[in-house]
Amino acid sequence: MFMFEFKDMGWWYWLVTVLLLTVGVLGNELGFILAIGLTIFQLIHYVIREKSIKAFPVQVRFWYLLLLIVAFPGIMQWLYWAPLIGTWAQVVFGYCAMARLVSLWPWNREAPFTLKLIIKTFLSRPVRGSVQQGFVESK
Repeated sequence: MFMFEFKDMGWWYWLVTVLLLTVGVLGNELGFILAIGLTIFQLIHYVIREKSIKAFPVQVRFWYLLLLIVAFPGIMQWLYWAPLIGTWAQVVFGYCAMARLVSLWPWNREAPFTLKLIIKTFLSRPVRGSVQQGFVESK
């Protein structure tokens, strides 16, 4: 049920990020700024590590960063609840809603875009490694 991946650097990035988002949601805007900064650092790290901006882990971090930036203006900060809840789910249970969403982009899948694929993608149990491993629609 729990999926603490202490040996995975990515897991540590997400843990620190979600702690910073928690600080932000609790009223200290500096938490949001530091979470954005850490996500930029993480994105750069994964671009260098993967040697491609098209790599799936890079895409997930890019869209996550975009969400954090869009949510930053005061009137939009209620949006931080989505990455806060989603990142806690990632850190504790290994369920990454952003990765599942990104796996549905046309360039990341071969299966046709169907309601069955969407349901399977979001309701399947978490897997170790990339979500791309198990979300091809069964025929």
